[in-house]
Amino acid sequence: MSRDTLVMGAVAYAPKVVTIWEGLKAYLAQHNMKYDFVLYTNYERQVQDLFKGNIDVAWNSPLAYVRARRFASSRGLSIRPLIMRDTDCDLRSVFVVNAESPIQTLQELRGKTLGTGAMDSPQATLIPLDHLRQLGLVEDKDYTVCRFDVLTGKHGDHIGGERDAVLALLADAVDVCCICEGNYNNFMLDGTMRAGTTRIIGRTGAFDHCNFTAGPHAPPELVQQFTELVLAMRWENPQIRPLLELEGLREWLPARSTGYDLLERAVGEQGFYAEDGSILHPDYDYD
Repeated sequence: MSRDTLVMGAVAYAPKVVTIWEGLKAYLAQHNMKYDFVLYTNYERQVQDLFKGNIDVAWNSPLAYVRARRFASSRGLSIRPLIMRDTDCDLRSVFVVNAESPIQTLQELRGKTLGTGAMDSPQATLIPLDHLRQLGLVEDKDYTVCRFDVLTGKHGDHIGGERDAVLALLADAVDVCCICEGNYNNFMLDGTMRAGTTRIIGRTGAFDHCNFTAGPHAPPELVQQFTELVLAMRWENPQIRPLLELEGLREWLPARSTGYDLLERAVGEQGFYAEDGSILHPDYDYD
């Protein structure tokens, strides 16, 4: 791999990602930076390649970042979150019931069925199930989980599992569903559900979402150049705005590492990843 070119990895969860990263490549080229990207079908292989040095920087889901952090810690290596979107900070997931449901609180979930997203979705499965555990409610003991495993390996970025969970709720196939609060609002805007037909009975704590993560073998000078140029992208620039809109942000921010504690706990308690980053979940098929 040429050391005058920074290589980024990203997961192809939707066709628009090609447009986004080609646009970023053109922007960086205008500023005399050599950059290329590699697309993956799943985050697990992307994390592995980050540590092999096949890519320098990864556009990581929160779950991929947690796995990368465990990989690094167990091997005496270091990774660094570089950049995140303004829309990646302080997200919450919500527990939703039909408007006419008698369920008023999460404690009333005992004996009921909860619809979740894919098993590897931080916002629609892992963090909500952890939230219920902190309330003394354990899946498959106190309530039944109906999981919508859409495109596992993509860590819920496609939101298909969340939409299926909502549709199951509307069809009375589940009693409650859990989804990201932002998607709850979006589903009302896109017609997946009509306003007034559902209500929220609980929210998780706040958590952060995606970030650009520099791997242990990334050239520091290229990482610095990449970070400065991406942070310099401005919504007011008509050439840049379409890329920011596609990626769902108005401003890139310096990344922080403090918004992943809920997911770290969920991953450990639910036996998804080991402390060294190896995959523990027996049913997880990410290929």
